[in-house]
Amino acid sequence: MDWYWIVLIAAAAAIVLFFSVIGIRTAMFRPKKTNEIPRTEEKCDENKAVNDLQAMIRCRTVSDTDESKEDEGEFAKFEDLLHTRFPEVNRVCEFEKIGKRSLLFRWKGRDSTKCRVLMAHYDVVSTEQSLWKKPAFDGILENGILWGRGTLDTKGTLNGIMQAAEQLIKEGFVPQNDIYLAFSGNEETNGDGAPAIVRYFQSKKIRPAMVCDEGGAVVENVFPGVKSPCALIGIAEKGLMNVKFSVEGKGGHASAPPAHTPIGTLSRACMEIERKPFKSRLSAPVAEMFDTLGRHSSLLYRIIFANLWCFGGLLDKICRKSGGELNALMRTTVAFTQMSGSKGMNVLPPHAEMVANLRLMCGDKTEEVLRELKQKIGDETVKTEKIYGMDPSEISRTNGESWDILCNAVRGTWINALISPYLMLACSDSRHYGAISDCVYRFSAMALTKEERACIHGNDERIPVEKIVATVQFYLRLVRQF
Repeated sequence: MDWYWIVLIAAAAAIVLFFSVIGIRTAMFRPKKTNEIPRTEEKCDENKAVNDLQAMIRCRTVSDTDESKEDEGEFAKFEDLLHTRFPEVNRVCEFEKIGKRSLLFRWKGRDSTKCRVLMAHYDVVSTEQSLWKKPAFDGILENGILWGRGTLDTKGTLNGIMQAAEQLIKEGFVPQNDIYLAFSGNEETNGDGAPAIVRYFQSKKIRPAMVCDEGGAVVENVFPGVKSPCALIGIAEKGLMNVKFSVEGKGGHASAPPAHTPIGTLSRACMEIERKPFKSRLSAPVAEMFDTLGRHSSLLYRIIFANLWCFGGLLDKICRKSGGELNALMRTTVAFTQMSGSKGMNVLPPHAEMVANLRLMCGDKTEEVLRELKQKIGDETVKTEKIYGMDPSEISRTNGESWDILCNAVRGTWINALISPYLMLACSDSRHYGAISDCVYRFSAMALTKEERACIHGNDERIPVEKIVATVQFYLRLVRQF
């Protein structure tokens, strides 16, 4: 047998082996077994839950980086509401106001050597009322839907926490361990509310066994090839950085422009950065998400997710082409959001600048990313400056008692949902708790449609009554395990 046939047979054997490995790995890439838990019925006072949330919405707790634009009376009104509408919580729980807007209730358990934290924020973003169908702060209930800023982000979950605590205390329930209800009033402005509470815990040497905050939700059609609803629990969140790019010019009349104007130079810098995206990287939270949900996807995607060692490059191309959330899960992203130049249409700008908002992948650091941006631009006339930045959060565990307790409450409330870890793209107060706990979970206890998710920080924010009830039921199931 000559060498030609030996090489041919070897090549054929290699091809057969390659496809065999792909096939075997795909065949083994099946959903993992989960422990079935008996589903307990949880009833709550629907009228109270809706009425209390209406009252919360009517408090115009709009936070702003310019504090002169805030109405402190509305924040005080909200705080008073928590004291008057939840008498059992205030009778049993120790209350402490830490700093300006940090509200902390301690629900003492039988054993204080362990504690858990349920958190939310009660400040909201501003509204453009002319773009809303209903008044944003009237708490209008119509056709089974409650309209108002904060119904989803996050007075809805805060209400769920308080309703569950009020009902359970009234029933005589005493938790095995301490529970802290921690609410901040300046999350939307990256304020000191949550950090102040974390510092308080550190001063008391308190390390929570679990922290539960806003984050992922129960959603559909968000993962390739998966048709079932998915309950996404954030176990980490990306970092954040705002960067200003600026170019100096000489100004003058626009009738005799130079070869490159400051705006032209900035535009070229923008194109260079968009043309050279940051490298993709499979972080631990995303790898767990792919491993969990990929097993439930259609055959084509199961082949890809079961064999990322081979098809990682293909997945990267799919992500880059599609953009959006899937792409953001794989890399540090850059979104150009602001640009300014001359005030006159026929005047060359003496100074032009643009701003980009970056979301940093796990493992990236703000200073390293800033240096890479300068390298991508390759033009020293473009000044690059960090306005604000924070590194990605710590990554929480997905095994052990705390994870199991959370999953049990999710599974008991949304029976058909696939539960998966998730990398949160936005930022929340919970990132501060990574300093004192390795079980920080980000889950907004709601089943949200694509349209409803778009209302968060947008127009016509609203929530159906049945979802208000489901949120309360989730927290009832969660707290009963504490």
